[in-house]
Amino acid sequence: MSDAHVYPSGCYFSSLHDIAGKRITVMGLGLNGGGEASVRFFLRHGAFVTATDIKSGDELVPTLSSLESDPSLDLRRLRLVLGRHDMADFANADAVIKNPGVKYEGNPYLAAAKVIETDISVFLSLSQAPVIAVTGSKGKSSTASAIHYGLSHAGFRSFLGGNITVSPLSFLERTDGLTPVVLELSSWQLADLRGRGVLKPKAAVLTKIVPDHQNWYGSMERYVADKKLIYADQDSHCWTICESPENDTESAVWGGIFGEETPGTPLYYADKPPKYGAGYGAWFTAAGKGVVCLPPTVSGEPRIHAADGMPHAALDRLRVPGRHMRVNALNAALVMSLFGAAPEQTAEILAQWPGIEHRLEFFHEWANGHGARAAFYNDSAATVPEAAAAALSAFSVPLHLICGGADKNLNFEPLAQALSSAQLRPASLWLLAGSGTDKLCALLEPRGVEAHGPYDSLETLLCELRGALSGACAARGEQAVVFSPGATSFNMFRNEFDRGAVFKELVRRIFS
Repeated sequence: MSDAHVYPSGCYFSSLHDIAGKRITVMGLGLNGGGEASVRFFLRHGAFVTATDIKSGDELVPTLSSLESDPSLDLRRLRLVLGRHDMADFANADAVIKNPGVKYEGNPYLAAAKVIETDISVFLSLSQAPVIAVTGSKGKSSTASAIHYGLSHAGFRSFLGGNITVSPLSFLERTDGLTPVVLELSSWQLADLRGRGVLKPKAAVLTKIVPDHQNWYGSMERYVADKKLIYADQDSHCWTICESPENDTESAVWGGIFGEETPGTPLYYADKPPKYGAGYGAWFTAAGKGVVCLPPTVSGEPRIHAADGMPHAALDRLRVPGRHMRVNALNAALVMSLFGAAPEQTAEILAQWPGIEHRLEFFHEWANGHGARAAFYNDSAATVPEAAAAALSAFSVPLHLICGGADKNLNFEPLAQALSSAQLRPASLWLLAGSGTDKLCALLEPRGVEAHGPYDSLETLLCELRGALSGACAARGEQAVVFSPGATSFNMFRNEFDRGAVFKELVRRIFS
């Protein structure tokens, strides 16, 4: 990664008082909250803000309406440049707040900026809160959500932000040295921290690593190099939680590398009890019980939480389906234990964790009047083939899978294998059109896997699915309809969150 951009050490702002009177350009007003939160934050602290976006005003109506309807904001200090970027707004700004979805390399506007910061870098520099940082390819949002849920219900005043569509600038002033902040960080957000030295999480969690964003990175090595930044500035008083190299997965190889490289104290999560070393971390026993084992106490004895302590009872009673969700909850239990939550308290709390929107989210139930009942799950945040394959293994009832979308230069073989296996093959498969779907179809045809579609319209797909499930001859009993695309939402939806929201709205109307 010698060609990756390295930012200057530290942050342009040393305190909140530094912001007043500064000329700030927010690059990317957007619709997901990050740009809007930055505008609000800098206006709140007395800056003159230019918000610029290549989207038009018509496309940004929800964000613009939110800002315009807030009487607490001094909009006289806000200037909007929409539908374009102007070079002068970058060259003349005291600082530019960069959108993580914009590459620095080759960008003339960012090259003209005197100072580049992000909402994450500003937060990390100005807040004293202990940080729990979570990254990975699969499970990072659910893990971050479960940690925040667990800490909040264990009595901590916890905050959750980052890639989960909540900017930490929206709650910075409410944090202090005793308020743990859980940050979900994408590889792009981490790349924007390279060289700054501001990210030193008390606990860094790396969930499963699988190929993703290869249309951006071009290689796994470049992608993973950004993930490694999550622990780059840790020390031995910090914890790095990653997958055990003893797991029988491709991702486990990366976990072993992370554990060896981190300057922090490595803790591993595993599918089975560890065979070597002290085995500190979290794992599942042969009977499926979850175990949390912390580093030694002052007496020198490891603290093991099992059976009647943290573990399997909570995970067996999770409200969200799937073994991969149990892994996310187990990692949440490990972090809660590191922060001092009692094991029995942790078990009871995580049993009530509802999961999060767009991640195997149960939201609707429908009966056809002939003895069939279908539960609907929104897993729109499954944007890689491996995530859709994991959704197939999460259910024990007949499953009707909706998947497909645009490609990110990924390998669809893992999903094709799952769809053609005797154990995981769904009762029916429904495909949305897209370049990723084309790659998947090419793998399914020689395997003899039949599918409905591809459809250019999600509404049309759902209407035909209702017809298939409605008749008296349709299969009876409990069934599940799962929307787990395994691909991106480009060309048909604004993003995966919009895709999930549209899916839920259509299902509630069509399957009323």
